[in-house]
Amino acid sequence: MKLNEKDLADLCRGAAFLGTGGGGDPYVGRLMAQAAMRAGNGVEIIPLDQLADDALVIPTAMMGAPTVLVEKLPSGDEAFQSLRRIEQRLGRRATATMPIEVGGINSTIPLIVGARLGLPVVDADGMGRAFPELQMETFSVYGISGTPMAVSNEHGDMALIDTRDNASMEWISRGVAIAMGGCAYIAEYAMSGAEARRTAIPGTLTLALRIGRTIREAREQHRDPFRALIELLPSTPYSFGCILFDGKIVDVRRETRNGFALGRTTIRSLNGSSTMELEFQNENLIARDGNEVRAIVPDLICVLDSATAEPITTETLRYGQRVKVMAVAVPPIMRTPEALAVFGPAGFGMSEPFRPIEQLAAGRRGDSACG
Repeated sequence: MKLNEKDLADLCRGAAFLGTGGGGDPYVGRLMAQAAMRAGNGVEIIPLDQLADDALVIPTAMMGAPTVLVEKLPSGDEAFQSLRRIEQRLGRRATATMPIEVGGINSTIPLIVGARLGLPVVDADGMGRAFPELQMETFSVYGISGTPMAVSNEHGDMALIDTRDNASMEWISRGVAIAMGGCAYIAEYAMSGAEARRTAIPGTLTLALRIGRTIREAREQHRDPFRALIELLPSTPYSFGCILFDGKIVDVRRETRNGFALGRTTIRSLNGSSTMELEFQNENLIARDGNEVRAIVPDLICVLDSATAEPITTETLRYGQRVKVMAVAVPPIMRTPEALAVFGPAGFGMSEPFRPIEQLAAGRRGDSACG
């Protein structure tokens, strides 16, 4: 499919939803992709099954703390320069690029690269949402090496990284990104078409487009966008959604540390009878109502404007915002024992076990909106 500007707005809204608070500012990515499209460079999205077995797919993205991106805007050249450096290292041209995660700006970086270089963008990604660390990808879980990896900044500085494993890649590249000012632009996990079909989560860009369109059309038709979302999800790999909480943000504690945006958000119900607390590391990781866990990573925990259902990223959370918190089940490929060992609760140092949102919500259907 070819994207147009109206598609782009819907895609960015849906990607911000799937990004569960992280992935970088979708507005910045949308403006950059719009500029590329207005320059006459089309953006083509292709399905995974259109890739030849020997195709070369090089994913591209931003890494670092999303809070930094608010003040440190990219030039637009960084990610495709990283991709070109990986092509040089491998001695062949890329067939396509692909998101490493479908969230915020990282859903649009490959679109910009594709438009600049005339490459198609694969309708898939390696997280099915956004995660803060580079080894937290299904590519890594199912055996793809992340290196060689290229890291670039807006000044043209570049580092080429080769490591013994993907956890070491994350550690070393994080230090490079911090030295580059807290965020940088990368190409990594170069793989064949056959490997992409085996390890990627399919259809996430077009799913983001569907989600964003569903929210917009519900608002235009004066329908409840939250109900529209919950009714959409069973027809997707994200088969279940639930409204956990409705209230006002009364506290946000946030800091940029070690290349991440870390913090917690406190939301109080409008009648003052209950409080929900969210912890985040770039993305929302766990939602607690008192001592009760209501949702936990890798399931999505999305903070949405209570009137419009517009997704709110962790760097734009503010005191006084009226919000609803929604949890969504992730696809089965993200709930295997191998996947949970990498990006389940233990991967973030949490003692709580993973329990699917379907189970956590089962006893609370009387006071939450589930589907």
